[in-house]
Amino acid sequence: MSTLPTELAGALDDALGRFPTSQVTDAVEALIQRYRGGVDPASLVLDKDLTVAAYAAYRMPATFAAVSAALRHAAVLAPEFQPASMVDVGGGTGTSVWAAQAVWPSLAEVTVLEQSAPAIALGRKLAERSSAPAVRSARWERAVIAATVAKPAADLVTMSYVLGELAESARASVVRSLAQDAGLLVLIEPGTPAGYERIVAARDLLIADGMKVLAPCPHERACPIPRGQDWCHFAERLNRTALHRRIKSATLAHEDEKYSYVALTRADLPHVDNRVLRHPFKRKGLVSLTLCTGADGLADTKITKRDPDAYKRARDVEWGDGWSSGA
Repeated sequence: MSTLPTELAGALDDALGRFPTSQVTDAVEALIQRYRGGVDPASLVLDKDLTVAAYAAYRMPATFAAVSAALRHAAVLAPEFQPASMVDVGGGTGTSVWAAQAVWPSLAEVTVLEQSAPAIALGRKLAERSSAPAVRSARWERAVIAATVAKPAADLVTMSYVLGELAESARASVVRSLAQDAGLLVLIEPGTPAGYERIVAARDLLIADGMKVLAPCPHERACPIPRGQDWCHFAERLNRTALHRRIKSATLAHEDEKYSYVALTRADLPHVDNRVLRHPFKRKGLVSLTLCTGADGLADTKITKRDPDAYKRARDVEWGDGWSSGA
């Protein structure tokens, strides 16, 4: 279960306190309808203080959950990777910076590139409340993501929930630009068929350019999931605050954020043996896993008490985790 850091949650509540809840709720609904209708890549969505506040209230908890999960999956495979520098492209109000710092406290120098001036202003205000120097002292730069991205070299480069807002003709050049001088590049999109297609297109492009997949894939071959029939995505459950429930007119205390992602590097870092692609089916004496494997593509495997060590591990495995049958 993912929860916003206490410092960020408090700062966000204070920032939203400038506006009546009814105004924030109406602005959230307008954003939802706009995104459902398709965002014009040439338009600036986060163009007003109220719109930015509504977006932050609506999306920061879910984005934090998804980015944190994707980065944790990468970090598990490369414990020796301790990034000192980070660039977040299209960073909005800085969610990915907070998530990355929680995964890698080694971060010391952070740059956020964002085209919306109101988003930068709110992101800076939120960051001031962080106890982490890397977040608090992050450098915010106004930048338009076009065919290329002018950014400093960094150990870690992230871009989350942005590819879908770019013109399709620009995506390949933007992805290549992000990969330049990046120790580790992590791309995250919504866990929808369209989001997956954008991720797998970026994955294939950068593999052809010589990069290697760290996560989630256990290989660099073509994705074995039948296109048009299924898609690779994961889910992270997050707590909803009282404010989050009000502005979304929600009753449940949690929600599940579905996301697709890929983490790529040019370094020689290990693959996971297998990746769990669905919620494991668990009943007494049996765990059934749907896996993407390093050797055989997609596979279903059953673990029983006949292998007590594997069964004990399988009882704790979750959707999106790595799985090694021999460990």
